[in-house]
Amino acid sequence: MTGGATVRRPTRLAVAASAVAIPLAAGFASAALAGAGLPLTPPASLRSTVQAPEGGIAASPANTLQELYPRLAACWEVPQGLAGFPRTEITARFALRRDGSVIGEPRITFSMQNADQRGRDILTRSTLDAIRRCTPVAITPALGAAIAGRPIALRFIYQGPQGQGV
Repeated sequence: MTGGATVRRPTRLAVAASAVAIPLAAGFASAALAGAGLPLTPPASLRSTVQAPEGGIAASPANTLQELYPRLAACWEVPQGLAGFPRTEITARFALRRDGSVIGEPRITFSMQNADQRGRDILTRSTLDAIRRCTPVAITPALGAAIAGRPIALRFIYQGPQGQGV
């Protein structure tokens, strides 16, 4: 994705994403945070829902989280074999290095329960494949420094073509 090229993808895809940047000392657990009354969700400034652009994604490096999310979503393709499901959602959680490559293996943390096990497997595979195709993602050194190692939750929401399923 260099040299001013654009990437065209299906237009009925929205992506909800968040970057969690809560520094934790070793040994703190979620239960301790909840018990202390600390929020377990990221602030509104770190959550975003974007529509994958119809005309494609600019090839220039992302400099903000709002520019990063559509670049990550651009590689998701509607999985074959899920006909009949009018809405599909899946969330992957992962972290990026300063260069935009993935640290470790992304994890699926949510999958809408409107599909059988085969459907969930297809959806999981297509989501993980999309993250692999889009990374390393082109990001600026400033954004890389800001997000390196911090969890990103990326939720793919596909409405299906006019209720005809995915």
